[in-house]
Amino acid sequence: MQLMNQLHLKSTQNQKKMKKTVLLLFVGLLSLGIYAQEGTAKIEFKSETIDYGEIAKGSDGVRVFEFTNTGSAPLVISNVRSSCGCTIPKKPEDPILPGKTGQIQVKYDTNRVGPIRKAITVTSNADTPTKILKIKGNVKAEGAK
Repeated sequence: MQLMNQLHLKSTQNQKKMKKTVLLLFVGLLSLGIYAQEGTAKIEFKSETIDYGEIAKGSDGVRVFEFTNTGSAPLVISNVRSSCGCTIPKKPEDPILPGKTGQIQVKYDTNRVGPIRKAITVTSNADTPTKILKIKGNVKAEGAK
């Protein structure tokens, strides 16, 4: 009986140590998360929509979205993709330092006649990690007025 009591006491002590260890790990991870948030990148676009207006078939389809990193950490744009193959976005390769500006170039295939309504998804390390940019307009057929 005495042996059982000793085993039970030892088991209870181990459980208390385990709880303390888990609590210590939790507090450590929580403080690490708070520390990591002190320096964050922030992306602010001059405009989130580009209006091509009425353009002729075969005209220049290149436009630029300008942005500024208004945060306190370097901004890294990891991915830029469009909603279809007719729009080709190009992201900056280098990090954008705090206070600096950058550009995302978008090329629309203007050989496609009709309305333009496309979305470009930008993924980065900013406080808002996903931004949706839009292009709109209308490509007129040759000879159309």
